[in-house]
Amino acid sequence: MMKTYLLLACLLLAAFFTSCGGDDKSTSESATQDAAQKTVADPEKYDPKRGEGKFTAESIALSDKIDDAKAKAGEDVAGVKCTSCHKTTTEKLVGPGWKGVTSRRTGEWIMNFITNPDPMIDKDPQAQAMLELCLVRMPNQNLTDDNARAILEFMRKNDQSK
Repeated sequence: MMKTYLLLACLLLAAFFTSCGGDDKSTSESATQDAAQKTVADPEKYDPKRGEGKFTAESIALSDKIDDAKAKAGEDVAGVKCTSCHKTTTEKLVGPGWKGVTSRRTGEWIMNFITNPDPMIDKDPQAQAMLELCLVRMPNQNLTDDNARAILEFMRKNDQSK
């Protein structure tokens, strides 16, 4: 029985260390570009800047100033639901690092993705590229709209810090 547990632990550890690979930027950029060139099922109806979901630039109304209270609430939610797979740096864990995400993606894309990951992964070339790199689909964390908005504000604050 002990040998079975030891074998299982070794397999899980091996899977963990190989799940996302290293930080080879040339490989990740190439995979992202390849996936971005793929076409989605109906390109006429899909907006890659907004993503698939209910959030629009108007509905989230981002201002230039960070809302510190929302960012703190987002940090708390992320600590429970996100940081087991994501780091706030550029380093990958299970999923990609968050540093710089708000300069690469729009606020509505981020909120649509974190509240609606499955349709986004199915339709969005950039989300598909990240899946190819990390090999793990982001699970739906059943975030409320307020929690998603708070996480976005935390990401924005994280991107403004040095």
